[in-house]
Amino acid sequence: MANRILVVDDAAFMRMMIKDILTKNGFDVVGEAENGAKAIEKYKELKPDLVIMDITMPEVDGIQAVKEIKTIDNNAKIIMCSAMGQQAMVIESIQAGAKDFIVKPFQADRVVEAIKKVLG
Repeated sequence: MANRILVVDDAAFMRMMIKDILTKNGFDVVGEAENGAKAIEKYKELKPDLVIMDITMPEVDGIQAVKEIKTIDNNAKIIMCSAMGQQAMVIESIQAGAKDFIVKPFQADRVVEAIKKVLG
């Protein structure tokens, strides 16, 4: 069975790019969210195997969403997305419970490598 992934990014074209990489590599995108608040709702509803989450978003940012999701499910697997120059935020998100991070612009092989590493 394909791994079920939730894609969270406030930019629709970024979600589309990630989704494209995932589906081409045999992953199942079960849902999308455009901010951290929606990500938390969708996580509860869909119970995905993995979340790919942007750090900087309106309403609830990625770091706060990671903390919330980890209280719902301590075993949640989350990979953060960050633009260049967000090292401090990446470190903070890893401390909050994220398992790995990928940097925009995405390189398909790095995305797949991170997912395989986190899912084992």
